[in-house]
Formats: sequence, C-alpha cells, structure tokens
Amino acid sequence: MSSIRPWRDIARRNSRQIMVGSVPVGGDAPITVQTMTNTPTSDAAATIDQIRRCEDAGADLIRVSCPDVESTAAFRAIAKAARVPLIADIHFHYKRALEAADAGAACLRINPGNIGSSERVAEVVRAAKANGCAIRIGVNAGSLEKDLLEKYGEPCPEALVESALDHIKLLQDHDFHEYKVAVKASDVFLAVAAYMGLAEAVDCPLHLGITEAGGLIGGTVKSAIGIGNLLWAGIGDTIRVSLSAEPEQEVRVGFEILKSLGLRTRGVRVVSCPSCARQGFDVVKTVSILEDRLSHIKTPLSLSVLGCVVNGPGEARETDIGITGGGAGKHMVYLSGVTDHHVTSDAMLDHIVELVEAKAAEIEAQMTDAGKADVAA
Repeated sequence: MSSIRPWRDIARRNSRQIMVGSVPVGGDAPITVQTMTNTPTSDAAATIDQIRRCEDAGADLIRVSCPDVESTAAFRAIAKAARVPLIADIHFHYKRALEAADAGAACLRINPGNIGSSERVAEVVRAAKANGCAIRIGVNAGSLEKDLLEKYGEPCPEALVESALDHIKLLQDHDFHEYKVAVKASDVFLAVAAYMGLAEAVDCPLHLGITEAGGLIGGTVKSAIGIGNLLWAGIGDTIRVSLSAEPEQEVRVGFEILKSLGLRTRGVRVVSCPSCARQGFDVVKTVSILEDRLSHIKTPLSLSVLGCVVNGPGEARETDIGITGGGAGKHMVYLSGVTDHHVTSDAMLDHIVELVEAKAAEIEAQMTDAGKADVAA
C-alpha cells in the first residue's frame, strides 16, 4: 500500500534487535532517547535525583560514569532506584565493568580493545552474559587508536569504521553479540560519513551522537543536523544529544529531533510563529511559558500559537488546539482545527493549559478504551 504522504516516509535500516534491560534497541523498536548524568556517581543521592529529572523528561536509558571503585560501590543503590535501565560507562578499567555488571547495570559502555588482554575481555564478556548486560562500543574521533592515526594520518570515516570493526571482532571472538556501536565525532561531516559507512558494514543497532557538540543552542543545532541527517536516511536505533547543559535538556532536544521527523510523538508539539508587529499578544513569552507549563504532558498532541490571522487559521487547521491573536486583546481558539470561541489576553495562558490537559486526558481515555476493546476481541 502506498503512503498518503510519501515525502514523509523514512525507511529504517534493518538492524537486529538487542535488549538493554527491559528496553529493546534496534529492529522495529522505537528509537530510544538517552542521556548521561554529570553528578559524582559516588554521591548516590545526587545522582538518583538527577536520574529522576531525566526520567520525568522522558529518558528511555541513562548512562552513569563509573571511573573508580567508589562509583561502582554506589551504583547498586542507584540502579535499584532508577526506573529506566542504566548504562555503566567504565572508561578503561575492566574491573569497573565486572563490578558494574554485578551491581545492576543493564549495559556496559566499553571499548574491548582498550582494556588489555584477551583474558580481560573474556572476563568482561562472562560478567555481561551472567548478568544479562548488553555492551555499547563507543568509538570517538578524539581517542582513536595510535596505529589507526598512523595508518590514516588523521581521524577520518574509514578510521572510525575500522576501529569499530576491530572492537566488534573482539566481542564476536568471545561469542558475544548483544552489542550496539557508536562512531562519534564533534565534526558533523566526519560523524555522519562514519555512521553511513558503518551502517553498510554491520547489522547491529547503532547509537547516534555528535560528541562534544557544544552548549544548548550551538550543540542543539549541530546535533539536529548530524543526528537528523542520519535518522532521515533511516540510520540509528538510539540517540544521545551531547550538550554542555543539564542532562534533562539533552532528553528534551532528543525528543524534539525525533518528533520533527515523525519518529516519536511524546508530549506537546508546538507550532508557533517568530512574531512580528502584527502579533496580538507576546508570542515569544507565551510560547516559553506554555512549553514550561505543559512539559508534564506525555500524551502526543499538537498546539499552534500564532500571533495574527495571516497564517494562524491555516496552522490551527492542522493542530489539536490553536490560538490566533486578534485585536483589542481578544483571541480566537481553535479545537480540532475548527474555530470554537474567543479568549482574552489575561485568561489566555491558564485557558490554553486547561484545554491541553483536557485533550490529553481525552486521548488517554480513548487509548485505554481501545486497548480494552483489543483485549476483549
């Protein structure tokens, strides 16, 4: 059957699926969004508090750094408190991997070639198998192996792919196949080319990211270009937006990238204008307040906020709820694309929040009823 809007279709790469705890990654599973804590892991209370904020923002997976024995000692309590699977980043020390696996990690972030002898790799694999852990191989342009830098002269797509294949072989030699791979770079062109090359060479799930992307604005732009380019090409099974910002911001940006491509639909999708002299209310301030007040909504729905009638009615026809600025502080409200009633400036914010919350509850009730009907059938 042909698509109604074929220009929106994305044909995802056919990767095999692995499990990271209870979360499927790859295959036909939803593309997951993850982030990483930046608190000292040895401070379990602070780390759990940050994890909770990331969970509330929608994180599917959360990575926790385990650079020392104090961190892995605290990891057990952190893993028990977390509501989503945790990935333990153990850097270069294989013993941290063994400790984290025993402490409840759902996945180990490790490069097998960086931890020493084949026997150490075998120990990590045994611990991963015994505890049901997946492994994430993380190749980074900033820490490529010396021999590859000598071979290629500089970080390049071929070097990143070769590094990934070398690490993969070490796991396969020990009959371990529950792995996903990243080939990250801070250079968007390098990262995208490396992922495209790797996607052709392997069938495992791919973890996307533009590493060291920068601050909230610059890093969001770089990540949207790089990650978005790959996702649009059907490449990628899990993503992490690397920002010099709070980790929950990474989660929000990750979902916005997925929502813009129609790959995930979590929360309120806001359509809003940049505002101009025609605006009937302060659009920028209104959108900022609404995004904050509606951040708790997980149900997928759409809201248009337009300052005037030039594009307002047209955008409102395509959204669940719409508001278009009018004269004398009186604005038109649209429900399901149809003009419904007016609201004044002073009551507008509270009114829109109430409408969105009511619509979300309505959608949730419909989904529940549909689920009951499916069970009954």
